[in-house]
Amino acid sequence: MNVTLTSPADAPQPANAYYSQIARVEQADGDALLFLSGQIAEGETLAEQTRGVFETIDALLKSQGASLADVINIRTYLTDIGRLDEYGSVRREFLTGTAPTSMTFEVPRLFRPEAQVEIEVVAAVVPA
Repeated sequence: MNVTLTSPADAPQPANAYYSQIARVEQADGDALLFLSGQIAEGETLAEQTRGVFETIDALLKSQGASLADVINIRTYLTDIGRLDEYGSVRREFLTGTAPTSMTFEVPRLFRPEAQVEIEVVAAVVPA
């Protein structure tokens, strides 16, 4: 097993340099698990922020030879769980196949005061 921590130059950069965006865990058979750090995005509305987060996650996954179809687990942090349907409608635009395992939490705030949503994912990558 080999673990690589990275913030790929060809994907959106992290909010600060104190963490890596991706932990890639390579298995002996060539398969890999990708653990993506929680992502936030700019935007006025929850829908805009959610869309921006999924676009960033998609770019990070692509930098590792993966896609949103490879997501096996998603954790979502919302500052208002009452807006779960609004979040869910955008999520369904991006996660169109079999739904991954999922957890959603309401939190009083995120590390940026304007952030309404933060999402982290785990993806499984099987070489072609």
